[in-house]
Amino acid sequence: MMNLPDGKLFIGGVWENGTGANIKSIFSADGSVNMQFKGASIADGIKAIERAKKAQSDVAWLSLKPHERARYLHKIADGIENSIDQISQLQTLDTGKALTETRNLTVSAVGTFRYFAALLETSDDSLTVQRGMALTLSTNEPLGLVAAITPWNSPIASDAQKIAPALAAGNAVLLKPASWSPLVSLLLARIIEASGLPKGLFSVLPGAGREIGNLLVEHKDIAKVSFTGGTETGRGLAIKAAKKLMPVSLELGGKSPTIVFADADQDIAIAGILFGVFSSTGQSCIAGSRLFVERSIYDDFVTKLVKKTKLLTVGHPHDAQTQVAPMIHFEQRDSVMKHVELAVSDGAEILCGGKVPEGRQYKDGAYYLPTILAGVSNKASICRAEVFGPVLVVLPFDGEADVIKQANDNDYGLACGIWTKDFPKSWRIGRAINAGTVWINTYKQFSISTPFGGEKDSGMGREKGLDGIKAYMAQKSIYVDMSNKPHPWATN
Repeated sequence: MMNLPDGKLFIGGVWENGTGANIKSIFSADGSVNMQFKGASIADGIKAIERAKKAQSDVAWLSLKPHERARYLHKIADGIENSIDQISQLQTLDTGKALTETRNLTVSAVGTFRYFAALLETSDDSLTVQRGMALTLSTNEPLGLVAAITPWNSPIASDAQKIAPALAAGNAVLLKPASWSPLVSLLLARIIEASGLPKGLFSVLPGAGREIGNLLVEHKDIAKVSFTGGTETGRGLAIKAAKKLMPVSLELGGKSPTIVFADADQDIAIAGILFGVFSSTGQSCIAGSRLFVERSIYDDFVTKLVKKTKLLTVGHPHDAQTQVAPMIHFEQRDSVMKHVELAVSDGAEILCGGKVPEGRQYKDGAYYLPTILAGVSNKASICRAEVFGPVLVVLPFDGEADVIKQANDNDYGLACGIWTKDFPKSWRIGRAINAGTVWINTYKQFSISTPFGGEKDSGMGREKGLDGIKAYMAQKSIYVDMSNKPHPWATN
């Protein structure tokens, strides 16, 4: 058994016991308890904010040149890279994800810190075009205190995508991980502490959203909140932020369409669709959970898809052959089961899955079979609600106009996949779909250099990319008079 965190929280650079409600981390493959500890209370959060405010306003931190801040990010990246095995194993224990996946997520976190460190070496302020006798400049400065609220499905990657650019911009960061998966964030705090980052600039505050989350959103000293999670929570957060005119970044839910045209390479399409919806056991905001197949190939394609789905390996997260691991929690599995039951009551046909797998190896874990449903319209509840589990619904379509209409007929707009050999057609469809990310002949591929975010109920703002640091900064304009003369208005 690996060494687990000791249960203390990183409160403004100091390891202390939390004084909030109990937090329990479970290993969803067998239901065993990893550990229990006290989460953060409001008093702990206020203490962290006070320490962060002091640390962020320290001249020694604010006066660092960009390349000097970059050194901290490189050290953090080195620390993560030197702990890949430990982080991966801990995240698997905390989330139930397959070890192969948690390792990939950890490697991506290394790349995230290195990318934003590199941007600090190349990000310039700008000399704007003069329109008078003043030298005009545009510069960017840190916002101050940033709250990062991350989800339970991919902690290390989500944490890195918020922490790295926020620290790079010169802010202090208060991280609130999800109560279901707090352990990796606490280990990350150890790594960040070892980097030598000035004490107080980083905190980890696992705790209830109604307490710690609300505190971070409402507190007057928090200058920005970056949130990844459910749409309803994000909407409530945005309302609170609006009252204090605070900027927010919201990466919310999805009900992403994938589209297969008759001319697609079916083997490539099937592999991409399976990965897009069933990897991570469907617990992904960008999961391609609505599949539209051109009617002329619908029956044949769906038959092949179901056959391939039944061959997926559902197994223990430590098994290298596992493709579909247990869900993070029994409560989440129960929620998915209720969505499927409702779909069946609405007339859906279960083509495969739709139940807990049988066998001794599954009896104690939060497993659920990869499920494909058919026989409902795009108006059905299973096509509207984010299930956040291994559930795919398939629907036929007739031509470009029909599939664009159906794909866009949804409250979400996070991602889309298109499968066709006709590039001009894929370009037309991709531009017409309301989504923040479109994949063509692939799915669920990411790059830290490429902006990510959603439209409609899928959120607002973008993470990653060249402007990722500026999302955590305030722009300031500076005018320097070059005439060396009194202003004519004030002269007689």
